Amino acid sequence: YNWLLNNQNNSNSIFLLGYFNYFGIKTSKNIEKAFNLFLNASEKDHISAHYFVGNCYKYGNGTKKNEKLAFEYCEKSANKNFTNGQLDVGYFYKNGIAINKNIKKSLYWYEQAANSGNVIAMHYLGNCYKDGKNGVKKDYNKAFELFEQSAIEGYTSGMTSLGYCYDNGIGTEEDKQKAFELYQKSANLGSISSQFNLGNMYEHGDGITNDIDKAIYWYEKAAKQGDKVAQNKLEKLTKSQ
Repeated sequence: YNWLLNNQNNSNSIFLLGYFNYFGIKTSKNIEKAFNLFLNASEKDHISAHYFVGNCYKYGNGTKKNEKLAFEYCEKSANKNFTNGQLDVGYFYKNGIAINKNIKKSLYWYEQAANSGNVIAMHYLGNCYKDGKNGVKKDYNKAFELFEQSAIEGYTSGMTSLGYCYDNGIGTEEDKQKAFELYQKSANLGSISSQFNLGNMYEHGDGITNDIDKAIYWYEKAAKQGDKVAQNKLEKLTKSQ
């Protein structure tokens, strides 16, 4: 940190100093100071700094919230192939934030982010292809591939969605065992949907041995995270025991 303080002669050092202040690494957290450092680095065309400035404007961190500027800075980073920037620009276009809603442009940026390895973009596109929404035609095979890619990269929601594909034979052969394994993996990582789905499999003996105690265990996990349907299931099962 001290070295960075004494070497503010290039955009990378300035950006890192901002990053340390933003997250309180080796110094007290100072969001306003971080924002000014990001802005300084961004003026020197630092790609990550463009994104962080955009993010600060998006949420009003260290500066006044300004969605128009948030879009402009995120777009700068997106045009330089920064995947989180591409993801945000896709989101801005999808929801018409600070810019006219444009599904075609939204799709373009989500695809750019997915092609750069962004798991959130992969998963989002997978859902678009699964449901045939947001500018794409329904394509189960493509949905399966995108979910699989994001799951391989360790994305919890990707594992859940891939499990759902195996569970229901979407874009692949139905395989309850694979569905169970994926649900279990993502449930242990905190996925509410997977916790609920595991409860359901155990309750009905769907592809696995029926086990009400385990069903209760998983419904309880999901209910504790606010899943109302899991809460109802839990109440019914505990009453009948």
